Amino acid sequence: MIWVLSQNVKLGLQYRYQQGEIQINCARFLGYGKDENKRLVIVPEEAEIVKRIYREYLEGASMLKIARGLEADGILNGAGNERWHTSNINQILRNEKYIGDALLQKTYTVDFLTKKRVKNNGLVPQYYVENSHEAIIPREIFMQVQEELIRRRIVHTSPNGKTRIFSSNHCFSQIVICGNCGEVFRRVHWNNRGKKSIVWRCVSRLENTGLFCDARTVPESQIEQVLVTSINQALCDKDAFLVTLQDNIETVIIHENDQTLATIDKRLEELQTELVKLANSKAEYDKVGDEIYRLRDEKQKIQLEIIGRDELKKRIDDMGEFLKRQPTAITEYDESLVRRLIEKVTVYEDKFTVEFKSGVTVDVNE
Repeated sequence: MIWVLSQNVKLGLQYRYQQGEIQINCARFLGYGKDENKRLVIVPEEAEIVKRIYREYLEGASMLKIARGLEADGILNGAGNERWHTSNINQILRNEKYIGDALLQKTYTVDFLTKKRVKNNGLVPQYYVENSHEAIIPREIFMQVQEELIRRRIVHTSPNGKTRIFSSNHCFSQIVICGNCGEVFRRVHWNNRGKKSIVWRCVSRLENTGLFCDARTVPESQIEQVLVTSINQALCDKDAFLVTLQDNIETVIIHENDQTLATIDKRLEELQTELVKLANSKAEYDKVGDEIYRLRDEKQKIQLEIIGRDELKKRIDDMGEFLKRQPTAITEYDESLVRRLIEKVTVYEDKFTVEFKSGVTVDVNE
C-alpha cells in the first residue's frame, strides 16, 4: 500500500511539474526568498552578490579568487556561513533559476520510508519551465558564463597532447603561444646579471614537454606594446576591418539551427507526457527513456553550438562597436581592453600574430 501511495504521489508531482508548478527549497538559495504564496521573490541585497559573482567571472576571475574576495568583504554565502568554497561559486554560475527558469526534479526519492533522495541522472523525467519567476541575471549574460565555463575546462592543448587549464594569474596566461612548438608561454621573474625583469618564455624551455624549442624570450613590456600596436593597426584600417567583421557575422548566421532545437523540444515534451502515462510499465518506460536520453544528448550538442555561435556574434559586434566608437589611437596598454578584445598572441622569431576574439588577425613585425 505504501508503494502504491508513493507512486501516486510521484505521478501527482510529475503532473504538476508538467503544468509548470515549481517546488523549490529556498533555505539555502542565495538571491531568492518566498512570498506568502510560496512563489520565488528576489532578495535585493543578495541579488547584488549574485550579480557580482557573474560579473567578476566574466571579467576573468577564477572561482577561487571570487570566493576569497567575498570572504574578504565579509559577505555570507547562501547558508549564512563566512567561508566560501569554489563549489558555491560553481553552483551559482550554473543555476538556471537566476535567469527566471527552473529545471524540476533534479533529485528524486528512492525510498519513501527513509526519505532518501538521489541525483536524477535521467532515470525519471525532468521538466524545464521558462520564465517561472523574476530573473536576477539577464539570459544573455548567463549564456556567456556557460560558454566561458566550457572554454576554461581546457584552454590549450599542446602538440604532445598535454592540456593546459585556465589560469587567472595574469592577463597573458594561456593566450601567448609559441610559433615554434605550439606550447604556451609562461611568465617568469628573471634576474639576468643582476638586472631584474619580467619575461615570458616557452614552457618547453622551462619543463620537460618532450619537445625541443629554442624560441626567444620576450619581455612582458614588449608583448604589451605589441598589443597596443595591433589594436591601433585595426583602428587605422577600421573600414576594411568592419567589412571583414560583417562577412564573419554572415558566415555565423548561415549555420543557425534553432529550428532543429525547437523540433527536439517539441518531441521531448511529447515523450515526457507519455513517460508519466507509462510509469508503471517497465518495458515501455525504458523504451521511451532511451529516446529521451538520445534526444537530450542531441539537444545538448546543438545548445553548445548555439552558445558558441551567439558568443562569436557578440565578440564580432563588440569589436565593431569598439572600432566605431574609438576616434583615435590608444596611447598606452590597457589590460581590460586586452581581456575584452584579444584571443591569442603567437610569438615567432621575426613577428607576432595577434588574433582578436572577433576572428580577425594582425601581424606585428619586429
